[in-house]
Amino acid sequence: MAQLVLALDVPESGNALSLARELADIVLWYKVGMELFTLAGPSLLRELKTLGCKIFLDLKFYDIPHTVGRAVRAAAFVGADLLTLHCQGGERMCRAAREALADMAARPLLFGVTALTSFTHGEMPGIDAAPSDFALFLAKRSIGWGLDGVVCSGLEAGMVKRECPGLLCLCPGIRPAGAAAGDQKRVATPGGAVGGGADFLVVGRPIVRADSPRTAARRILQEMEQGGLR
Repeated sequence: MAQLVLALDVPESGNALSLARELADIVLWYKVGMELFTLAGPSLLRELKTLGCKIFLDLKFYDIPHTVGRAVRAAAFVGADLLTLHCQGGERMCRAAREALADMAARPLLFGVTALTSFTHGEMPGIDAAPSDFALFLAKRSIGWGLDGVVCSGLEAGMVKRECPGLLCLCPGIRPAGAAAGDQKRVATPGGAVGGGADFLVVGRPIVRADSPRTAARRILQEMEQGGLR
């Protein structure tokens, strides 16, 4: 069953913890991204853990292999259950990340970012391929690099699942039917993404900015369930 991940895209830890407390009984996974982690640091992850939350630390590591390996290991020690790094860092970088966790009994999942969902055709510098084609290109290569999954659009999850058996798909850019896309270009509905085989759906603004985040989360979970029945 696909998991809903609430993106805690809020400007301070108090808001983030308030949302987690409100939703902890219906949402297990929470994304802490670059803005919130920069402001609140590892202490926020420890507080989320006390609420029973699973943490997706979305820092998209991309550097030389040695540096990424050390960063991934540090993130594991502060409580991350799932981490992201850029597939464009290449095989040596991805393998270094996995090797840095080799001695851990319970290591975080490693997901490689393929093509950001804010990109449309012609916007990726130096890359002529369509974002969906480039995402699949990177996903195919990441299978043997020690990664557990890839980050891709919900529109691409189906073809990644077909072409890369065993690779998990985490999909941002999820918008309920009728919701504004905002700065995302390659968006999918919750039901559409689950129907395509997505394993994790990341949703932020449609829940965080709702009058009732709890009601909004329940509606998305219902859409996900319906998508899984198709």
